[in-house]
Amino acid sequence: MDVILIQDVDNLGGANELVKVKNGYARNYLIPRKLAVEASQSNVKRMEEKLKQAKKKEDKMLAEINSVIAKLQEAPLKIGAKTGTSGKIFGSVTSLQISRAIREQKGYEIDRKRINITDEVKEIGSYKAHIDFGNGKNADVDFEVVGE
Repeated sequence: MDVILIQDVDNLGGANELVKVKNGYARNYLIPRKLAVEASQSNVKRMEEKLKQAKKKEDKMLAEINSVIAKLQEAPLKIGAKTGTSGKIFGSVTSLQISRAIREQKGYEIDRKRINITDEVKEIGSYKAHIDFGNGKNADVDFEVVGE
């Protein structure tokens, strides 16, 4: 019997996948637990349409990520920090401060967990941060620490 999986099933397949299973397994386990539906013509068309919509959504998201990356790399971010007389800052710059600076200066909300600072920031100067957007999309963003 052919069924369309609604959820991922171990040792069988992923969601929205058409698989062939034994009749009893489908009728007694997969369908009653709402893990799969029978692969009728209408259900197959519905699955294909769902996959097409997901592909469009992913393409749109990737195009948006490319524009965000371009905007972030235009000019360096400015991050203010309290400094001593020698130019050393009190504490260090964190990914949370970079996330706030991106939100305030560029207008994008980026989760601080996606930001990785390559160097330890303890003095005034220019540095780089690495942002991982997922799906293999990464960006290196320049930021400048200035005294307040």
